[in-house]
Amino acid sequence: MNLSYWEIKTWLTNIDYTIVGSGIVGLNCALQLKEKYPKANILILEKGFLPQGASTKNAGFACFGSLSEILSDLKQHSQDEVLELIKQRQEGLKRLRETLGDIKIDYKALGGYELFSEKDNALFQDCLSKREEVNQLLKPLFKADVFSLKPNTFQFKNIKENYIFNKFEGQIDTGKMMEALLEKVQAKGIKILNNITVDSFLDNKSSVDVKTNQFEFTTSKLLIATNGFASQLIKETVKPARAQVLITKPIKNLHIKGTFHLDEGYYYFRNIDNRILFGGGRNLDFKTEETTQLSQTDLIQNKLEEILKTTILPNTPFQIEHRWSGIMGVGSQKKPIVKQLSNNVFCGVRLGGMGVAIGSTIGKQLADITCN
Repeated sequence: MNLSYWEIKTWLTNIDYTIVGSGIVGLNCALQLKEKYPKANILILEKGFLPQGASTKNAGFACFGSLSEILSDLKQHSQDEVLELIKQRQEGLKRLRETLGDIKIDYKALGGYELFSEKDNALFQDCLSKREEVNQLLKPLFKADVFSLKPNTFQFKNIKENYIFNKFEGQIDTGKMMEALLEKVQAKGIKILNNITVDSFLDNKSSVDVKTNQFEFTTSKLLIATNGFASQLIKETVKPARAQVLITKPIKNLHIKGTFHLDEGYYYFRNIDNRILFGGGRNLDFKTEETTQLSQTDLIQNKLEEILKTTILPNTPFQIEHRWSGIMGVGSQKKPIVKQLSNNVFCGVRLGGMGVAIGSTIGKQLADITCN
């Protein structure tokens, strides 16, 4: 271990709660625990030098699901289950904005648009025919119609002449959000240790023995908030899902403003700092993208560039400045897993690509079940 007396005494002794993962869930969980127990000694362990999974790597969509995604969910879940999912996302976004403030996270209510390719006749007609039905389903939550039709004012090519518009969708600056969360957590005296990987743990009923790549220690409670990486530590049904992203160099007089979904949400793009951020494409090769490797593939990156050229920016020259990947946690069910695993071990994982929307809520739920 090669740790000094001071290191052990200050950082690794008398720990009440240890949270694995310093993403949106882990940080919000820590804040909630500190609110309940101001004198609690809380430690957060993070495997990366920054939050490693998706919290600092997502597209910054403040969304709760496109119309086609909601219709797809209704085929797999009951109406009540889908409504509960959307309510959780709505409340999570509200909680995130209230916790940090719109200015801190650069929240912009520019609305969200779902685009349909010219070949997507069946999907487009299905969405049109069921739009009012979904609006009625969501009215108790939003007190207004959510989905409306808008013409192709952004002059995208090879898509239907109308978008489906969601006035309740917005966008945030992911980096500013996480910076603000980290500042808030550290200001409360909560400790964060980076570049620490939890290798294993043992719940001995009175406490939990934790073994990391750097040291071993004991904590009263252990909370797993690693989402897409959860299967490396626990046996819950959550799979990693890689999301590949690229961003252009600044584009002069960029007229595209908002968040955009294409192909049932498998592709998504937005404006940010006069650039287009564009991600998705894991439906091209689901099996390969079921990975925790933070890398890119030619198959998906080439497809993203192709869609940029032919659909999003057909008459605008652009250059790609940067590419990256994030790791989501998904499963056959959209419902997140928040549960007690043993006497002193708990988890809040499987956010299904909705970390920005539900991370704050799942963090609170994780803290709540730990305290019961």
